Amino acid sequence: MTSQYAAIHTNPNGPGDARPTALQIVQNENLSGKFHGKTIFITGCSSGLGVETAKALYTTGATLYLTARGLSKARKTLGNLVESPRVHLLELDLNSLESVRKCAAEFLAQTQTLNIFIANAGVMATPEGRTKDGFETQLGTNHLAHFLLFNLLRSALLASTSPGFNSRVVILSSIAHRNAEVNWDNINLDGEYDAWGAYGQSKTCNLWTANEIERQYGSQGLHAWSIQPGGVATGLLQHMSEDEKADMGSDPTLVKIFKSPEQGAATTVWAATAKALEGIGGKYLEDCQIIKAWTEADGQWGPGYASWAYDSEKQKKLWAKSLEMVGLKEDAQVR
Repeated sequence: MTSQYAAIHTNPNGPGDARPTALQIVQNENLSGKFHGKTIFITGCSSGLGVETAKALYTTGATLYLTARGLSKARKTLGNLVESPRVHLLELDLNSLESVRKCAAEFLAQTQTLNIFIANAGVMATPEGRTKDGFETQLGTNHLAHFLLFNLLRSALLASTSPGFNSRVVILSSIAHRNAEVNWDNINLDGEYDAWGAYGQSKTCNLWTANEIERQYGSQGLHAWSIQPGGVATGLLQHMSEDEKADMGSDPTLVKIFKSPEQGAATTVWAATAKALEGIGGKYLEDCQIIKAWTEADGQWGPGYASWAYDSEKQKKLWAKSLEMVGLKEDAQVR
Protein backbone atom coordinates (compact mmCIF):
# COMPACT_ATOMS: atom_id res chain seq x y z
CA MET A 1 0.00 0.00 0.00
CA THR A 2 1.47 3.33 -1.07
CA SER A 3 0.61 6.32 1.07
CA GLN A 4 -0.43 9.61 -0.48
CA TYR A 5 2.29 11.17 1.70
CA ALA A 6 5.22 9.08 0.48
CA ALA A 7 6.43 11.41 -2.26
CA ILE A 8 6.35 14.56 -0.16
CA HIS A 9 8.74 12.99 2.36
CA THR A 10 11.42 12.09 -0.18
CA ASN A 11 13.10 15.53 -0.16
CA PRO A 12 12.67 17.05 3.32
CA ASN A 13 13.80 20.62 3.88
CA GLY A 14 13.60 21.10 7.63
CA PRO A 15 10.85 22.06 10.09
CA GLY A 16 7.88 23.80 8.52
CA ASP A 17 8.50 22.50 5.00
CA ALA A 18 5.83 20.88 2.80
CA ARG A 19 5.51 17.73 4.91
CA PRO A 20 2.05 17.53 6.52
CA THR A 21 1.10 18.62 10.01
CA ALA A 22 -1.19 16.65 12.28
CA LEU A 23 -4.03 19.09 11.60
CA GLN A 24 -3.58 18.68 7.85
CA ILE A 25 -3.96 14.91 8.26
CA VAL A 26 -7.33 15.43 9.97
CA GLN A 27 -8.42 17.81 7.23
CA ASN A 28 -7.20 15.56 4.43
CA GLU A 29 -9.11 12.65 5.95
CA ASN A 30 -12.20 14.89 6.02
CA LEU A 31 -12.65 14.20 9.73
CA SER A 32 -13.29 17.68 11.08
CA GLY A 33 -16.26 17.25 13.42
CA LYS A 34 -16.79 13.63 12.30
CA PHE A 35 -15.72 11.80 15.48
CA HIS A 36 -18.54 12.93 17.78
CA GLY A 37 -19.26 10.08 20.17
CA LYS A 38 -15.75 8.66 19.91
CA THR A 39 -13.24 8.73 22.77
CA ILE A 40 -9.48 9.14 22.44
CA PHE A 41 -6.92 8.57 25.23
CA ILE A 42 -3.47 10.17 24.86
CA THR A 43 -0.56 9.98 27.30
CA GLY A 44 2.01 12.73 27.74
CA CYS A 45 0.01 15.87 27.02
CA SER A 46 1.88 18.54 28.95
CA SER A 47 4.36 19.31 26.16
CA GLY A 48 5.67 18.40 22.72
CA LEU A 49 4.01 15.88 20.46
CA GLY A 50 1.24 15.01 22.91
CA VAL A 51 -0.05 18.58 22.87
CA GLU A 52 0.03 18.80 19.07
CA THR A 53 -1.66 15.40 18.76
CA ALA A 54 -4.40 16.50 21.14
CA LYS A 55 -4.95 19.82 19.35
CA ALA A 56 -5.35 18.11 15.98
CA LEU A 57 -7.62 15.32 17.21
CA TYR A 58 -9.78 17.79 19.13
CA THR A 59 -10.96 19.14 15.78
CA THR A 60 -12.51 15.74 14.97
CA GLY A 61 -15.18 16.34 17.61
CA ALA A 62 -14.02 13.39 19.72
CA THR A 63 -13.90 13.40 23.50
CA LEU A 64 -10.30 13.48 24.70
CA TYR A 65 -8.78 12.05 27.86
CA LEU A 66 -5.31 13.52 28.19
CA THR A 67 -2.76 12.44 30.77
CA ALA A 68 0.17 14.26 32.30
CA ARG A 69 2.37 13.86 35.35
CA GLY A 70 1.93 17.54 36.16
CA LEU A 71 -1.63 18.73 35.51
CA SER A 72 -0.88 22.40 36.12
CA LYS A 73 1.77 22.32 33.40
CA ALA A 74 -0.66 20.53 31.07
CA ARG A 75 -3.37 23.13 31.66
CA LYS A 76 -0.94 25.90 30.86
CA THR A 77 0.39 24.23 27.71
CA LEU A 78 -2.99 23.10 26.38
CA GLY A 79 -4.50 26.55 26.91
CA ASN A 80 -8.11 27.01 25.83
CA LEU A 81 -8.42 23.33 24.93
CA VAL A 82 -8.91 22.37 28.59
CA GLU A 83 -11.95 24.61 28.88
CA SER A 84 -13.90 22.34 26.54
CA PRO A 85 -16.35 19.85 28.09
CA ARG A 86 -14.91 17.32 25.62
CA VAL A 87 -11.44 17.47 27.19
CA HIS A 88 -10.61 15.66 30.43
CA LEU A 89 -7.26 15.68 32.20
CA LEU A 90 -6.00 12.65 34.11
CA GLU A 91 -2.95 12.51 36.33
CA LEU A 92 -0.49 9.81 35.28
CA ASP A 93 3.07 9.23 36.44
CA LEU A 94 4.56 6.52 34.22
CA ASN A 95 7.31 6.08 36.80
CA SER A 96 4.78 4.28 39.01
CA LEU A 97 2.58 1.28 38.22
CA GLU A 98 0.33 2.31 41.11
CA SER A 99 -0.26 5.62 39.30
CA VAL A 100 -1.03 3.70 36.09
CA ARG A 101 -3.65 1.61 37.86
CA LYS A 102 -5.18 4.67 39.51
CA CYS A 103 -5.35 6.52 36.18
CA ALA A 104 -6.99 3.58 34.41
CA ALA A 105 -9.54 3.21 37.21
CA GLU A 106 -10.34 6.92 37.07
CA PHE A 107 -10.87 6.76 33.33
CA LEU A 108 -13.09 3.66 33.47
CA ALA A 109 -15.14 5.25 36.23
CA GLN A 110 -16.02 8.06 33.81
CA THR A 111 -16.57 6.14 30.58
CA GLN A 112 -16.53 2.67 29.07
CA THR A 113 -16.00 4.02 25.56
CA LEU A 114 -12.50 4.03 24.10
CA ASN A 115 -11.89 4.06 20.36
CA ILE A 116 -8.27 5.21 20.12
CA PHE A 117 -5.44 4.73 22.63
CA ILE A 118 -2.21 6.65 21.96
CA ALA A 119 0.89 5.79 24.00
CA ASN A 120 2.75 9.02 23.34
CA ALA A 121 4.63 9.85 26.55
CA GLY A 122 8.22 8.86 27.08
CA VAL A 123 11.73 9.69 28.23
CA MET A 124 15.00 9.47 26.30
CA ALA A 125 18.63 8.81 27.16
CA THR A 126 18.12 9.39 30.88
CA PRO A 127 20.85 8.96 33.47
CA GLU A 128 20.76 5.47 34.94
CA GLY A 129 17.91 5.12 37.39
CA ARG A 130 15.00 2.98 38.53
CA THR A 131 11.27 3.52 38.58
CA LYS A 132 9.30 3.29 41.83
CA ASP A 133 8.80 -0.40 41.02
CA GLY A 134 12.50 -1.05 40.50
CA PHE A 135 12.64 -1.17 36.71
CA GLU A 136 15.28 0.55 34.58
CA THR A 137 13.85 4.03 34.01
CA GLN A 138 13.40 3.96 30.24
CA LEU A 139 12.10 0.39 30.13
CA GLY A 140 9.67 1.10 32.96
CA THR A 141 8.45 4.45 31.68
CA ASN A 142 8.35 3.93 27.94
CA HIS A 143 7.29 0.29 27.84
CA LEU A 144 6.05 -1.35 31.03
CA ALA A 145 3.79 1.48 32.22
CA HIS A 146 2.12 1.75 28.81
CA PHE A 147 1.91 -2.05 28.57
CA LEU A 148 0.03 -2.19 31.85
CA LEU A 149 -2.16 0.76 30.89
CA PHE A 150 -3.16 -0.87 27.61
CA ASN A 151 -4.07 -4.10 29.37
CA LEU A 152 -6.21 -2.24 31.91
CA LEU A 153 -8.04 -0.36 29.13
CA ARG A 154 -8.21 -3.26 26.68
CA SER A 155 -11.76 -4.28 27.55
CA ALA A 156 -13.02 -0.79 26.74
CA LEU A 157 -11.18 -0.79 23.41
CA LEU A 158 -12.63 -4.17 22.47
CA ALA A 159 -16.14 -3.19 23.56
CA SER A 160 -16.00 0.04 21.54
CA THR A 161 -14.89 -1.40 18.22
CA SER A 162 -17.42 -1.34 15.38
CA PRO A 163 -17.55 -2.40 11.71
CA GLY A 164 -17.45 1.28 10.74
CA PHE A 165 -14.38 2.07 12.83
CA ASN A 166 -12.23 -0.58 14.44
CA SER A 167 -10.55 0.47 17.69
CA ARG A 168 -6.91 1.52 17.32
CA VAL A 169 -3.79 1.55 19.46
CA VAL A 170 -0.89 3.80 18.44
CA ILE A 171 2.42 3.33 20.26
CA LEU A 172 5.28 5.74 19.70
CA SER A 173 8.51 3.91 18.97
CA SER A 174 11.58 5.56 17.45
CA ILE A 175 14.30 5.21 14.85
CA ALA A 176 16.38 4.39 17.94
CA HIS A 177 14.78 0.94 18.14
CA ARG A 178 17.50 0.05 15.64
CA ASN A 179 20.10 0.61 18.40
CA ALA A 180 19.17 -2.38 20.52
CA GLU A 181 17.10 -5.51 20.88
CA VAL A 182 15.99 -6.73 24.30
CA ASN A 183 18.68 -7.86 26.72
CA TRP A 184 16.82 -10.93 27.96
CA ASP A 185 19.46 -11.94 30.49
CA ASN A 186 19.72 -8.46 32.02
CA ILE A 187 16.68 -6.47 31.00
CA ASN A 188 17.32 -3.82 33.68
CA LEU A 189 20.88 -3.48 32.36
CA ASP A 190 22.41 -3.80 35.82
CA GLY A 191 26.13 -3.09 35.60
CA GLU A 192 26.03 -2.49 31.84
CA TYR A 193 23.87 0.60 31.47
CA ASP A 194 24.16 2.70 28.35
CA ALA A 195 21.67 5.54 27.97
CA TRP A 196 21.12 5.11 24.23
CA GLY A 197 21.15 1.33 24.40
CA ALA A 198 18.49 1.46 27.11
CA TYR A 199 16.41 3.85 25.01
CA GLY A 200 16.75 1.57 22.00
CA GLN A 201 15.66 -1.44 24.04
CA SER A 202 12.55 0.39 25.28
CA LYS A 203 11.65 1.46 21.74
CA THR A 204 12.03 -2.09 20.41
CA CYS A 205 9.66 -3.10 23.21
CA ASN A 206 7.16 -0.48 22.02
CA LEU A 207 7.33 -1.81 18.46
CA TRP A 208 6.99 -5.45 19.48
CA THR A 209 4.08 -4.64 21.82
CA ALA A 210 2.10 -3.06 18.98
CA ASN A 211 2.77 -6.09 16.78
CA GLU A 212 1.67 -8.47 19.52
CA ILE A 213 -1.51 -6.52 20.23
CA GLU A 214 -2.33 -6.89 16.55
CA ARG A 215 -1.58 -10.62 16.58
CA GLN A 216 -3.74 -11.26 19.64
CA TYR A 217 -6.64 -8.88 19.08
CA GLY A 218 -6.70 -7.92 15.39
CA SER A 219 -9.33 -10.56 14.63
CA GLN A 220 -11.51 -8.99 17.35
CA GLY A 221 -11.43 -5.59 15.69
CA LEU A 222 -8.63 -4.03 17.73
CA HIS A 223 -5.63 -2.95 15.68
CA ALA A 224 -2.27 -1.55 16.71
CA TRP A 225 0.52 0.42 15.09
CA SER A 226 3.99 1.49 16.19
CA ILE A 227 5.28 4.75 14.80
CA GLN A 228 8.45 6.77 14.40
CA PRO A 229 7.37 10.41 14.64
CA GLY A 230 10.62 11.78 13.24
CA GLY A 231 13.22 14.11 14.68
CA VAL A 232 11.57 16.91 16.65
CA ALA A 233 13.16 19.35 19.08
CA THR A 234 11.00 18.75 22.19
CA GLY A 235 11.57 18.23 25.89
CA LEU A 236 12.60 14.68 25.02
CA LEU A 237 16.07 16.07 24.34
CA GLN A 238 16.54 17.34 27.91
CA HIS A 239 19.01 14.62 28.91
CA MET A 240 21.27 15.10 25.90
CA SER A 241 24.56 16.89 26.45
CA GLU A 242 25.22 20.22 24.80
CA ASP A 243 27.85 18.51 22.63
CA GLU A 244 25.32 15.92 21.46
CA LYS A 245 22.82 18.66 20.62
CA ALA A 246 25.49 20.62 18.75
CA ASP A 247 26.43 17.53 16.74
CA MET A 248 22.81 17.03 15.77
CA GLY A 249 22.42 20.67 14.81
CA SER A 250 25.47 20.58 12.55
CA ASP A 251 24.52 17.37 10.71
CA PRO A 252 23.24 18.55 7.28
CA THR A 253 21.11 15.44 6.78
CA LEU A 254 19.48 15.74 10.20
CA VAL A 255 18.81 19.44 9.77
CA LYS A 256 16.67 18.66 6.73
CA ILE A 257 14.97 15.61 8.27
CA PHE A 258 13.92 17.39 11.48
CA LYS A 259 10.25 18.34 11.77
CA SER A 260 8.24 20.92 13.66
CA PRO A 261 6.19 19.54 16.57
CA GLU A 262 3.05 19.95 14.41
CA GLN A 263 4.68 17.82 11.70
CA GLY A 264 6.06 15.38 14.24
CA ALA A 265 2.52 14.55 15.39
CA ALA A 266 1.34 13.84 11.84
CA THR A 267 2.24 10.14 11.70
CA THR A 268 0.54 9.57 15.06
CA VAL A 269 -2.65 11.19 13.81
CA TRP A 270 -2.43 9.33 10.50
CA ALA A 271 -2.13 6.02 12.38
CA ALA A 272 -5.09 6.96 14.58
CA THR A 273 -7.44 8.12 11.83
CA ALA A 274 -6.47 7.18 8.27
CA LYS A 275 -9.15 5.37 6.30
CA ALA A 276 -6.36 3.61 4.39
CA LEU A 277 -5.44 1.77 7.60
CA GLU A 278 -8.95 0.64 8.55
CA GLY A 279 -9.13 -3.00 9.56
CA ILE A 280 -5.39 -3.65 9.49
CA GLY A 281 -2.43 -3.15 11.83
CA GLY A 282 0.77 -4.63 13.16
CA LYS A 283 3.11 -2.48 11.08
CA TYR A 284 5.76 0.14 11.83
CA LEU A 285 4.89 3.55 10.41
CA GLU A 286 7.16 6.45 9.55
CA ASP A 287 6.52 9.65 7.58
CA CYS A 288 2.78 8.87 7.32
CA GLN A 289 3.31 5.56 5.57
CA ILE A 290 3.99 1.88 6.22
CA ILE A 291 7.75 1.95 5.96
CA LYS A 292 10.22 -0.55 4.50
CA ALA A 293 13.16 -2.26 6.17
CA TRP A 294 16.22 -0.11 6.84
CA THR A 295 19.47 -0.93 5.05
CA GLU A 296 22.95 0.48 5.53
CA ALA A 297 22.66 2.08 2.10
CA ASP A 298 19.95 4.34 3.57
CA GLY A 299 22.49 5.93 5.91
CA GLN A 300 22.37 6.38 9.67
CA TRP A 301 19.26 8.55 9.59
CA GLY A 302 17.48 6.81 6.73
CA PRO A 303 13.93 5.54 7.21
CA GLY A 304 13.04 1.95 7.97
CA TYR A 305 12.83 -0.72 10.64
CA ALA A 306 15.46 -3.03 12.13
CA SER A 307 15.87 -6.64 11.04
CA TRP A 308 14.26 -7.83 14.30
CA ALA A 309 11.17 -5.63 14.11
CA TYR A 310 8.83 -8.43 13.03
CA ASP A 311 10.30 -11.31 15.04
CA SER A 312 7.06 -12.95 16.20
CA GLU A 313 8.71 -15.30 18.68
CA LYS A 314 10.58 -12.50 20.43
CA GLN A 315 7.51 -10.30 20.63
CA LYS A 316 5.56 -13.19 22.22
CA LYS A 317 8.44 -13.69 24.67
CA LEU A 318 8.42 -9.98 25.54
CA TRP A 319 4.66 -10.06 26.12
CA ALA A 320 4.94 -12.96 28.57
CA LYS A 321 7.87 -11.34 30.39
CA SER A 322 6.07 -8.00 30.57
CA LEU A 323 2.95 -9.60 32.05
CA GLU A 324 5.14 -11.11 34.73
CA MET A 325 6.97 -7.85 35.42
CA VAL A 326 3.80 -5.78 35.89
CA GLY A 327 2.00 -8.49 37.84
CA LEU A 328 -0.64 -9.54 35.34
CA LYS A 329 -1.71 -13.09 34.45
CA GLU A 330 -1.85 -14.39 30.90
CA ASP A 331 -5.29 -13.91 29.40
CA ALA A 332 -6.87 -17.34 29.03
CA GLN A 333 -8.22 -16.34 25.62
CA VAL A 334 -4.81 -15.38 24.29
CA ARG A 335 -2.91 -17.98 22.32
